Amino acid sequence: MPTSIFDPAIAQTLAAAQTPSTRQVQVDGQTVSIPVPFPSPGDWRNCWIYFLITDRFNNPSQSPKLTWNQSYGFWQGGTFEGVRQQLPYLQKLGVRAIWLSPVVKNSRPEIDGFAYVYPGYNAQDFLNVDARFASDGAQATAETELSALVNEAHARGIYVILDIVLNHAGRVFDYQYDGNVTSQFTDPTVMNAPLGQEPPIQWMTGIGVSRQDWTDTLPVVSALSADDAVWPTDLQRKEFFRRRGSTLSNTPTADGFVHGDFGSMRQMVHEYTATSAGQQALRQQYGSMPVISILIRAYEYLLAKYDFDGFRIDTVKYIRPDIVETFGNAVREYALSIGKADFFTYGEIYDSEQEIDQFIGRNTPNVDGFGIDAALDFPLFFNLPSVIKGFSPVESVRAVFTNRKSAEAQLISSHGDAGKYFVSFLDNHDQNQRFNTPGMPVEQVLMGVAVLFGLQGIPCLYYGTEQGLQGTVDTTGKSTLNSMESVREALWGKPSAFDTTSTMFQHIAAIVAVRSAEAPLRYGRLYFREVAGNGTDFGQSTGAGGVVAFSRILTDREILIVANTSFGTPFSGSVLVDYDLSGTPRTFKVAYSNLGTSTTMTTSIAPGKVYPDGGGTPVPRDVASLPVSLKPMEVQILTPM
Repeated sequence: MPTSIFDPAIAQTLAAAQTPSTRQVQVDGQTVSIPVPFPSPGDWRNCWIYFLITDRFNNPSQSPKLTWNQSYGFWQGGTFEGVRQQLPYLQKLGVRAIWLSPVVKNSRPEIDGFAYVYPGYNAQDFLNVDARFASDGAQATAETELSALVNEAHARGIYVILDIVLNHAGRVFDYQYDGNVTSQFTDPTVMNAPLGQEPPIQWMTGIGVSRQDWTDTLPVVSALSADDAVWPTDLQRKEFFRRRGSTLSNTPTADGFVHGDFGSMRQMVHEYTATSAGQQALRQQYGSMPVISILIRAYEYLLAKYDFDGFRIDTVKYIRPDIVETFGNAVREYALSIGKADFFTYGEIYDSEQEIDQFIGRNTPNVDGFGIDAALDFPLFFNLPSVIKGFSPVESVRAVFTNRKSAEAQLISSHGDAGKYFVSFLDNHDQNQRFNTPGMPVEQVLMGVAVLFGLQGIPCLYYGTEQGLQGTVDTTGKSTLNSMESVREALWGKPSAFDTTSTMFQHIAAIVAVRSAEAPLRYGRLYFREVAGNGTDFGQSTGAGGVVAFSRILTDREILIVANTSFGTPFSGSVLVDYDLSGTPRTFKVAYSNLGTSTTMTTSIAPGKVYPDGGGTPVPRDVASLPVSLKPMEVQILTPM
């Protein structure tokens, strides 16, 4: 186990990855040869993502520690081997990339005060994987089984994205504050005090207590166990951590940071510079910005050792954009050096389009930088689920993309390119409820998935959606929506947990198949379409329960997606299509319907009136339209024949 970024084993691993080789992998009884390092896809828009929490996905050797669908803030017992054994299941669903929750070693969850570390975001060791993901609990086994998982995924044509954290470590020390030792506190006076006035800290031991004799400074490394404090040794300096208690706000300050710990997770000081007098040795070791340099080296090592294809970066907006850019550029360059021409980085930026724009490649702070490649599409997430459920007006989804198109007007050659910058989703592990809530009609869930996979972006599906998971229940069977544990069921404990014949699985696989077959759904330009109930007066649908209608166009092929979000009212009318492509009547078929509709229809050319979006005087003109009939909560994907 390496203990420092200067460990010879790390240098050897990084160098070895620069020599291409092949590896033989057993897949369904056949030997498959894969290149190592595994090359990147040509375009990540081809690779929709399946996000799973390793601890909550599968363990073929034992049942979950607690009832699978009850809220539980500790380790349920999922393993790397459990994920590997379900790769055929994921392949059958059509998964092209797996997003794995963090794999590095975390604090011990069985110690009082270390609950909620099972998702993996409380790193204690940034160089080594957590032995608790091994089938036998052994460190060496964890490494072997993670490698086997990635290798077999590659052999099946599935990429693997690792979730990583730059902003913080786990609870690696406690504070001496206000006469007590405490794991967390919030105090504006401490947060805003001058540098050098941080409260003393007591580093944690591996058994979950802080040592009074480990105040600020740790003993020599030989006196520490692998479970003590933080690793690698390069991070064992108090000045590399902010040490001012919990954050006061989630909004970045004028210097670009959100200052403070994330609860009991200790924020690192990325802006720390080794440029002062007396820091020559530190600068010689790590460069002028040691914290980000250490993390770059650690994550490049994990990339090289396990052959990951991308990083999802947690809590990005808490770090100054240029530092995130430095990380993204460094990782991109190392990946290029080993033959991964499009190593994918995307960040969690839980905020508006304007905040996201500071971090991703098309609009980063430095003109010679490229930032990270993409961001989770929170602006869409803030609107799409409630629109699909009929709670919010349909025009709010249109507004997301109208705003986006305007922002990108001078930045990309075609607004069809916008999809590569966003990973879109309906729900995830950080919400208090799933998109599919108890009592929600199946057709409504499928409508959401179909619209998600039709819109621009790289779709991401949260684990268990395809099996109808609806969140946890309490001991009486009622749903619990009071914490993030509400959406983190232990999937493998569910009866028939990996049933490929279930309605939800079959329908999602069908949606995936249409997207895979139709290049416009991956690369195409996006146009929201006007609708008419009388075939003549066309305007954008508005209001809760309205119609979401849009086209994806790539060269001369137009795909139309129409969704009726009304719970009880059918829609029968016409939808505008591109006049230049359908000036000669064109026949479309229903390639997918969540209600099983199977029919064809032909476009017509006729005089009509088109009302401007938002109202105003209609414009008379000849229009091309397609007749569409939708039952309540029906979505159709229409493709030209």
